[in-house]
Amino acid sequence: MNTEHFKKLLLAKRRELQSTLRTLEGEASTTGESEVRDLTDDATVSQGVSDSLETATLLSQTLEEVQDALRRIEDGSYGKCTVCGREIEAARLEAVPWTPYCLQDQEKVDGKTVQSATL
Repeated sequence: MNTEHFKKLLLAKRRELQSTLRTLEGEASTTGESEVRDLTDDATVSQGVSDSLETATLLSQTLEEVQDALRRIEDGSYGKCTVCGREIEAARLEAVPWTPYCLQDQEKVDGKTVQSATL
């Protein structure tokens, strides 16, 4: 497997995520600095901050997954499912190079997430 190709993809994704997170942090810190505000303005600002925080959380999780994938490249375990040890399909790695799971185990993980969310 050509891990250099995936390392380049992962490094580019890491830069993109870090840049987007910095932008969101900047927006969150300047949101609501207007001088004249009413209750509607406060509610709108609050919703905007909440949306930004939710987006930042998702981006941070993806950034952690990218960092983990880069560590797997370094330790030689990249491209192998962290659950069963099988090779992860090349097409899957092209689509989501930071994935730690083969498709079968990803479906199991997603199924558990859906089940626990409905309980």
